Amino acid sequence: MEQDIQFCTAPDGVKLAYAISGSGPPLVRVANWLTHLDLDWQGPIWSHWFREFSKENTLVRFDQRGSGLSDSSVKELSLEAWVQDLDSIIDDVGIGNFPLLGFCQGGPIALAYAVRNPEHVSHLILFDSYSQGNLADGAPLEKQKEAKALTEMIEVGWGREDTDIFRRIFADLLMPGATQDEHKWLAELQHQTASPSMAARLWEAYHNIDVEHLASQVNIPTLIFHVKGDKVIPFEAGRRLASLIPDARFVPLESENHILLEDDPAWDRFLAEVKNFIGSSGSDAIIDDPQKVFPELTPRECEVIDLIAKGFTNNEIADRLYISQKTVRNHNTRIFSKLQVNSRSKAIVLAREAGLGKE
Repeated sequence: MEQDIQFCTAPDGVKLAYAISGSGPPLVRVANWLTHLDLDWQGPIWSHWFREFSKENTLVRFDQRGSGLSDSSVKELSLEAWVQDLDSIIDDVGIGNFPLLGFCQGGPIALAYAVRNPEHVSHLILFDSYSQGNLADGAPLEKQKEAKALTEMIEVGWGREDTDIFRRIFADLLMPGATQDEHKWLAELQHQTASPSMAARLWEAYHNIDVEHLASQVNIPTLIFHVKGDKVIPFEAGRRLASLIPDARFVPLESENHILLEDDPAWDRFLAEVKNFIGSSGSDAIIDDPQKVFPELTPRECEVIDLIAKGFTNNEIADRLYISQKTVRNHNTRIFSKLQVNSRSKAIVLAREAGLGKE
């Protein structure tokens, strides 16, 4: 599979690089901190994301101003500028209605764009994201200190070849489960994607984002994922974001990696959920191993949720699995707790959206 890299111009004259890959209905991925269209495409950390989302969709992604293949020297870094950049790219590509995927800092940008342009966005997908940065007004003092300390670390250690201390710290934050080769690749990305001063400016600007006042205005289907062990954007930030958006569905993922790697147990669940949510043709696929979709469930609980999704009653499940109805009810209680649903009907919807319950 190949990608086509093109350029467009933002209202303030900044040249923005974007890439198109795959075929089918459009899917737009909003840029986050630390991207490079060419390196990301070839590297071990993001390539499986792009490959999978290019199979049934025309994937559009871009480098944020100041990084990657976009102009490296820019004056304005703000939510307003980023939303205008996204609008410029959408206009240049020429698409009118599409799902919008925002990862981390790309989440609030995607949210702001969706509020302003609800006619263009069919589905909003937010991953490991937040509604308020750690340097925004009202953020806890401890979080402000943490963000400022990391900003200083970036200014001092970004892209340096004479020490790996910073790279280890940053790699452990992003992907504690990554291999040494994946950490080395991340270090090379750091070195090539942005200058130390620009990387620090971007980090600081992203932490000044505040879209809490916009979240309640989202009126399109919204799916929010957050990794439970995320060390970059705390799980609570994702939970709060989901609570602010009307009717948003929140999916906790069992992982410690801020960026899901291909062998991550949560990857299959995430992919199945997204493809079913946006209506890709893969939504009709039969899941051979439910535990790949719901790794937090035991093998027996996976059997039970699959039968629930097929419409079996507790009595029928008991007969089929040769267990008592009381045991089935106990399984149901644990399943509902782990999947964070409070009724059988919601469990059925969740399981079917993930591809379970099919003959």
